[in-house]
Amino acid sequence: MIEPGMILDERYKLTKTLGEGGMANVYLAHDLILNRDVAVKVLRLDLQNDKGTLRRFRREAMATLELNHPNIVSIYDVGESEGQQYLVMEYVHGTNLKTYIAQHFPIPYAKVIAFMKQILSAVQEAHNHNIIHRDLKPQNILVDDHETAKIADFGIAVALSDNANTQTNSLLGSVHYMSPEQARGALPTRQSDIYALGIILYEMLTGRVPFEGDSAVTIALKHFQESVPSVREFDPRIPQALENVVLKATAKDPNQRYTSAEAMSEDLATSLDASRANEPVFVPKVEDDMGETRVMTDLPSALRDLDNASRDNTVSGNTIAPRPVAETYVPDTDAPDTKRKPNPKRRRNLMIAAGVAIALVLITVLIIILPKGDVSIPDVKGMSLSQARTTLDKAKLGVGDETEETSNKYSKGEVISTNPNTGTSVKSGSAVDLVISSGGKRFKVGDYVGSVYSDVASDLRKKGFTVRKREDTGSTEEAGTVLKQSIKAGKTVVAKGKTITLTVASAGESFKMADLSKYNYQGVMGYANDHNLTVKYTGATTGLVVQQDPAIGTTVHDGATISVTFASGYGTTSRSNSTNGTTQSSSSQQAAGQNSRSQASSSVSSSSAPAASSSQQNEQSSSNDEQGE
Repeated sequence: MIEPGMILDERYKLTKTLGEGGMANVYLAHDLILNRDVAVKVLRLDLQNDKGTLRRFRREAMATLELNHPNIVSIYDVGESEGQQYLVMEYVHGTNLKTYIAQHFPIPYAKVIAFMKQILSAVQEAHNHNIIHRDLKPQNILVDDHETAKIADFGIAVALSDNANTQTNSLLGSVHYMSPEQARGALPTRQSDIYALGIILYEMLTGRVPFEGDSAVTIALKHFQESVPSVREFDPRIPQALENVVLKATAKDPNQRYTSAEAMSEDLATSLDASRANEPVFVPKVEDDMGETRVMTDLPSALRDLDNASRDNTVSGNTIAPRPVAETYVPDTDAPDTKRKPNPKRRRNLMIAAGVAIALVLITVLIIILPKGDVSIPDVKGMSLSQARTTLDKAKLGVGDETEETSNKYSKGEVISTNPNTGTSVKSGSAVDLVISSGGKRFKVGDYVGSVYSDVASDLRKKGFTVRKREDTGSTEEAGTVLKQSIKAGKTVVAKGKTITLTVASAGESFKMADLSKYNYQGVMGYANDHNLTVKYTGATTGLVVQQDPAIGTTVHDGATISVTFASGYGTTSRSNSTNGTTQSSSSQQAAGQNSRSQASSSVSSSSAPAASSSQQNEQSSSNDEQGE
């Protein structure tokens, strides 16, 4: 069994599991030869002998190997290890588009268009090679750290050149992004991918899919029975031209959609232009040939497969023959007349059986034909309470109980959910319970002073805060330490969208520490003033510096603290030079002191530090000594 830690074909070392799917598991691995990280997709062990799955797995490799595009995940290698098939793919460090939408919604319209143009360019490349993806959805679109979109998972892609007789009407794509023709059981075309791209664009603009329901069949039915909801009703700021791209891409009739992904990209590129500001709403032409009108005694075969319903119906072309409800007795007219006497009991049993059969047929027809209710509950999620009431009133429904819940997704006063759920069929006049957002979850701000900024900022952003950093180069605290916070500790606030400013100690500019051995007190103070330094000193301020910390040449930042020791005075005693360990005579000291005093005088005159009297200096030195003790 393949698992993390193994090395495939003495080359690919699996490090961890990235994901597990119905067909294969994906691992992060390291290519030991090319020294790079890759993603390895390994066909599940229980599917190794499934010919259909093997065919799909190999199809993904063959389909993607033909494609060389910056917005399509590349396939590097195909192999087999311990009897298990695997693909080696480009590793995309980031997330998928579904997660990206959830984390960054609302997304600026320009960024939405930029993402879609990347995706459309990749789809056009696949279509140019006669490859239809068939399962386009945000989960199959990866977004790397540089916000580059890459389409993955061509596992159910179908080549247009494949023999149509080998194709089945099974619905393998995701139902939320499924085209109406696929829901009816027809073969997918380029326009089927265009429809899925329109649904993806809808989700990027609204943060949700257009159709939801209690089952996959319910959602699939909506795709070919209901129009895609208006994105401008969700957000009136969306330009009409941008909404028209969604409407045209998701037209029920494939012939009214964009002829290609490239055409959709060109239309999308100008959707924010001022010249299209007054563009009318796109209204698809009403066609009568969405499929021949026919009486269906059952759901289309595609929807039966989708719902996993076990039925014995036989399918021939577009005709669905229902299984017989009950067998009836038909006499053989060619058989010789045995002239048996009629059996009243047997006749009665046959009549009962016939009556039951007729009743079952009628019940079945009524269940299929008659609606379960009068109206379907509209989608009011994200609406204000007044908007939701108006929408429900138009649908001939009332408002039941109203309860509140905290929500980081919906603003205060917006509808979070309904009971019954959206799309449920109920009687006209029924009451619908609403769950209303009371706003984001409230968070008690902690005391972050003295903590490390990077850790605090990361935690606060996860809570929903917007964190701003203000640097303080004059602090003596270690760089990166939080000095102040704009929101007081202990205050309870709604974290989502709240801005908190943290003042952080900064190292400031750096410089090399000078040699202070020829500086007297005034010279040291002037140097410190020029470099924004804090000085701690010991000894008599009438002498020269005999020791310094940091040492000469050490890299020091603005705002740092330095320590110096002054000689006790100008005597004949020698002093130790902290920088080179040599001993100077008193005469040389006196000469150095005179030079130092002249240097210090010029230094002090150019600085803001006042010259201190001898008595004041001694008092300050004494005070500093007491503080040091």
